[in-house]
Amino acid sequence: MQTTILQTNIPNTNPKRGKVRDVYDCVESLIIAASDRLSAFDVIMQNGIPFKGAVLTQLSKFWFELFAGVVENHFITDDVSKYPAPFNQYPDQLKGRSMQVKKGKVLPIECIIRGYITGSGWKEYQKTQTVCGHKLPAGLRQCDKLPQPIFTPSTKAELGAHDENITIEQCAKIIGKDKADYISSKSVEIFKKASEYAASRGIILADTKFEWGVYQGKLILIDEVLTPDSSRFWPADKYEPGRDQESFDKQFVRNYLEAINFNKSGPGVVLPDDIVHKTSAKYIECYERITGKKFAL
Repeated sequence: MQTTILQTNIPNTNPKRGKVRDVYDCVESLIIAASDRLSAFDVIMQNGIPFKGAVLTQLSKFWFELFAGVVENHFITDDVSKYPAPFNQYPDQLKGRSMQVKKGKVLPIECIIRGYITGSGWKEYQKTQTVCGHKLPAGLRQCDKLPQPIFTPSTKAELGAHDENITIEQCAKIIGKDKADYISSKSVEIFKKASEYAASRGIILADTKFEWGVYQGKLILIDEVLTPDSSRFWPADKYEPGRDQESFDKQFVRNYLEAINFNKSGPGVVLPDDIVHKTSAKYIECYERITGKKFAL
């Protein structure tokens, strides 16, 4: 079993490749395979992170199952032997890092929920005391907890482009007010429940990104959920406002890229071996801390 797969290659198929995922259309459903590609600042790095795709997939499955009674999601199975042909013939590429999911229409909105002031939100707050249209209290420090989690949507950019933050009003214009109201309230609800669960495991969920789709007339949760790629996870015992936090996510890579003055466009760089191995270890530790299970591919 390969520990690092930059892309899956199933013969006689034509996958749509995103920043991290290879998506195969099976007519009635989709097979989503998470590669070990790493995207930072919307740029794909030249080398991958061992086991990363498997961590993303297995952690998403954990959350889908945990919140199955709260919201409907797109997960069908991750048992490769139950996939349609020819995918069931390639467990060497797909086992542990893929899932078969319901095929819905993806909403063109990234649903970002912020529980703490960090990242691009912190940069905006320093200038305007607002984040994506939300007026926030004066005097917040970097990485302070917000009074309440806030919904800050963004557009979904094509590969190679950057997502753009938008207001809730702009979101409603794009997808309709009813859908916007539902995904904003439901995303905040899931975030709060996930935050409580993560806190019980000694982890702070600082922010996350959800995606939604329409399946048979219903809004369902899709893509990845509460992973180190879509979320900032901080160890609670090392949390200290006023500075960047230690993290279990790819903020570790972002910090490295900032340190080398990466221009956040064009081709990605080759990450040094120590950054690759430390990042892989952080992804695995995140999975094990949250699920209480030993990671296995």
